Amino acid sequence: MTYKTTLIKNARIVTDGRVFEGDVLIQDERIVKIDDSISVKSADVFVLDAEGKYLLPGLIDDQVHFREPGLTHKANIASESRAAVAGGITSFIEMPNTNPQTTTIEAFDQKLQIASESAFANYGFMFGGTNDNLEEIKKLDKRKVAGLKLFLGSSTGNMLVDNPDVLEKIFKSTDLVISVHCEDEETIKANTSKYIAEYGEDIPVKYHPIIRSEDACYISSSKAIELAKKTGARLHVFHLSTGKETELFSNKTLLKDKKITAEVCIHHLWFNDKDYDTKGTLIKWNPAVKTEKDQQQLLKALLADKIDVIATDHAPHTLEEKNNVYTKAPSGGPLVQHALPALLEMHHRGLISIEKIVEKACHNPAILFNVKDRGYIKEGYYADLVLVDLNQPWTVKKDNLLYKCGWSPFEGTTFKSRISHTFVNGHLAYNNFKVNENRFAKALTFNR
Repeated sequence: MTYKTTLIKNARIVTDGRVFEGDVLIQDERIVKIDDSISVKSADVFVLDAEGKYLLPGLIDDQVHFREPGLTHKANIASESRAAVAGGITSFIEMPNTNPQTTTIEAFDQKLQIASESAFANYGFMFGGTNDNLEEIKKLDKRKVAGLKLFLGSSTGNMLVDNPDVLEKIFKSTDLVISVHCEDEETIKANTSKYIAEYGEDIPVKYHPIIRSEDACYISSSKAIELAKKTGARLHVFHLSTGKETELFSNKTLLKDKKITAEVCIHHLWFNDKDYDTKGTLIKWNPAVKTEKDQQQLLKALLADKIDVIATDHAPHTLEEKNNVYTKAPSGGPLVQHALPALLEMHHRGLISIEKIVEKACHNPAILFNVKDRGYIKEGYYADLVLVDLNQPWTVKKDNLLYKCGWSPFEGTTFKSRISHTFVNGHLAYNNFKVNENRFAKALTFNR
């Protein structure tokens, strides 16, 4: 297949910690030239004047739950990757707590096949570790699998790894990145019992961050880090939610040399416990959104490079499910369409630079997971690109949501910045609220 040549002119290019004006020439799937001014004589060229707009690498979201196979009444790979492309996310890494769980090579290959036929964004998958699948883990092709995911606290899918001997064997048996959900199960059970005794099943949601508490997070995170240090495993702690946990991480080493890394999610940077009064179970996540102080400490640790990656933990449920009483309302919410606009809103508020957004949401996931030829605007790299206008306000409404679940915790929010164009592998996949229904996605490959 012959791909059209694209020339993006007069863009404010953001990559490698700097912003500079220039042109980007795309041929086939890749960036072939970046220069102050590029001219092409061929008639078969799509020229896009980006004057006044910022050109970013496509975001790489290292933690999403797209619910396929088995939970497709909530979402599927097609619907959520469409929303991701509209949100400037051009590559995603999806989690294993589907049905069947991605804990066998057969189930892993099934997901790759589904995505090859339906994904709008580039796709990679985590392999789930359990109490009894170590032999499958040892057989994995490291160039095809993004990494391992272990649930050290219960979440959707009942994949809790609670056997300490098995956990240590997994940590010793792989050099893949081991990504962990850290919440201490015994602490949560004790806290839940206490509040059920007082309120029954209909516990006020404001107690969620007290039930799934700072202690629950810190106990589990510190144990995982201790085990990683003991075994030499490569550990990545997902979705930090407390300021206290940030003390466990270092900024003394370059990311490429770090053995222990951390991620923060959009919702823990945007919301705090004051928002439960208006948002209720719509902002019920595991780990829980916690205090304003935690929110501030997470941002501080992100800017200080103790936290390495920004992700979404996109995890949709239906409104009917979310509107249940506390003990029956599942945790999680949809975020991929609005993560970048929210980050750019934080930029407008003076909280984070656009260079730092690109570092944490584009460059660092590529470094951390050894993603091949993505995450930067560089000659020779795949042309996964996002063009944003920082001064074109729009409001999140039901009629412009692309999530299959049909709701967003950001409904009613007006963002100052708009994503105008998204390119996936050199193709225009999204243009001003319209997704190209042709698919250009590829499986992510990993330099290992």
